[in-house]
Amino acid sequence: MAVPVIQIEKVHRIYESAAGYTHALKGVSLTVERGEFLCIMGPSGSGKSTLMNVLGCLDIPTSGTYRLEGVDVSTLDDDELAELRATRLGFVFQSFNLLPRATVMRNVVLPLTYTDTPVSERRPRAERALAAVGLPQEYFDHRSNELSGGQMQRVAIARALVNDPAVILADEPTGNLDSATGEMVLTTFRRLREEGKTIVLITHDAEVAAWADRTVHIRDGKLFTDEQERALVASSVTQGRGRT
Repeated sequence: MAVPVIQIEKVHRIYESAAGYTHALKGVSLTVERGEFLCIMGPSGSGKSTLMNVLGCLDIPTSGTYRLEGVDVSTLDDDELAELRATRLGFVFQSFNLLPRATVMRNVVLPLTYTDTPVSERRPRAERALAAVGLPQEYFDHRSNELSGGQMQRVAIARALVNDPAVILADEPTGNLDSATGEMVLTTFRRLREEGKTIVLITHDAEVAAWADRTVHIRDGKLFTDEQERALVASSVTQGRGRT
């Protein structure tokens, strides 16, 4: 059987501060198969950003296990984690995080400069990534601050693709876009999924979640399936009626 791209089991994340302890993730288990488009949906403060940081190897679970392509990330040192983030994970953010005065090509090539990719291969790989997200070649040498919001997000997706990662992690990728532009970006994700890419998208928007193959819900640091979430909502409505 194929090894899942992502497999986390009974993950907890507890933060300690002067104000006390915050239990951000509570026994989370999740499996993502290769080629799946998964949405993790939850409101602000639900733990979805903490979960994204754990999946992106930007944060370490307090307990539990996380395997990326079968590798237990807890066994890796800082240098190995940095290499994993650079080569096996692609990140797409709500605010694009592009270098505003750099060209589109420079922004997409940038991740390759942190790997052992030969200089002669960098531009061709960046061109293929930009073609994959449907950005016309005429924009390749434009500065990123000369682009529309939708074009900037497609550049950000191309940058995430350029190292051929195991998974693309997208954190509220349509949050700064109007509905028509957001739909264009989601169409790009859907097309990439059809080409075999694995995508994990975080959102609070049910319309965005509808584009995914599967949605899980995070609430108070715990994960729920669609069916469990509907049951929780129905129970909450029933209890609310009972108190009126």
